[in-house]
Amino acid sequence: MKNFIFFNPARILFGKGQLAGLADEIKRLDCKRILVVSGRGSVKRIGLYDKVISILKDMGLIFFELEGIHPNPRLADVRRGIDICKRNNVDFILAVGGGSVIDAGKAIAAGAVCQRDIWDYFAKRYEIEGALPLGDILTLAATGTEMNGNAVITNWETKDKLSIGSSHLIPKFSILDPEYTYSVPKDQTVYGIVDIMAHVFEAYFSPTPNTPLHDRIAEGIMTTLVENAYKVLDNLKDYDARANIMWCGSMALNGLIGTGKEEDWATHDIEHEVSAIYDIPHGGGLAIIFPNWMKYVLDEGVDKFVQYAQRVWNVQDNGQGDREIALEGIQRTREFFDHLGAPSTLKDYGIGHENIDVMAQKAVRFGPIGGYKKLYKEDVANILKMCL
Repeated sequence: MKNFIFFNPARILFGKGQLAGLADEIKRLDCKRILVVSGRGSVKRIGLYDKVISILKDMGLIFFELEGIHPNPRLADVRRGIDICKRNNVDFILAVGGGSVIDAGKAIAAGAVCQRDIWDYFAKRYEIEGALPLGDILTLAATGTEMNGNAVITNWETKDKLSIGSSHLIPKFSILDPEYTYSVPKDQTVYGIVDIMAHVFEAYFSPTPNTPLHDRIAEGIMTTLVENAYKVLDNLKDYDARANIMWCGSMALNGLIGTGKEEDWATHDIEHEVSAIYDIPHGGGLAIIFPNWMKYVLDEGVDKFVQYAQRVWNVQDNGQGDREIALEGIQRTREFFDHLGAPSTLKDYGIGHENIDVMAQKAVRFGPIGGYKKLYKEDVANILKMCL
């Protein structure tokens, strides 16, 4: 295990009825002028948005609204939000929705106070100097953004999808009521489950030795996720299943299981290039790419894949050999995604060979990617071809 500093100040209000704590959280931060960021209608359909606005009005706060944030949130929407903040002296961002809405809120929070154009922090990797405080009310279990300092934004004009990360972007508070995820349709629920699983993979498959506690926590998240995935697909309003999946999402990417480890993140980098061009659901892309990445890097460290197969999927050692055990674990992963109804090939989205070279080149624009195995342009292209 490597040396590390772990810091996560996100305040989590988890469970039924926690929206009642919104006013106290805002008062604690002493904010007066708020930008409310939301998506494309679901928070209004379930009545959540009206409740939030009512609370803000009862508090006598001045607030502004930015609606219509897309999945794979757009740079253009972020810039609109930044303009609202600067023109109206906004001092707090409240994001109400899923990961895309929260990520957009984070980028707006940074862009409202930083000196450069917000895209420079994504494309040129400048360090974030600060951000407006942000809080969120989560309605989709998937990205873990409610408990970390990361954000991903798509520049639709240049077809680039890039990320930033900073402790300045960690939410001051996050309200996580599983009941607000009841209305999430089956396909979006599936994409969220895949995304959570993928976040665990990125930290779990690491070249760093001697991390038994990290591994056990990660395996616990994965097995809990699998158990509850089947339950929630049988009943989309199963509170306990929704609650467990939601907390798995937060724990998968709040920094805990990645402490003291070299993480991978190659699969996310590759998927970002696919969805930047084709605008496919992030979880759908990950379901296609991850099992193929596993096969491609398997021989870099078979032992970890054997451990994964045995501990997560209960693959038995019947003398078939380590590589066969590992491959069985990868096959079980593919079968799990298939059972959920996730896509298995890029052809499922009508994607062919036409942009593989472009996507491979962009994936390594900052250098080789991955921690488990370093991947170069040719490697990325090979993995994408495996996904066809």
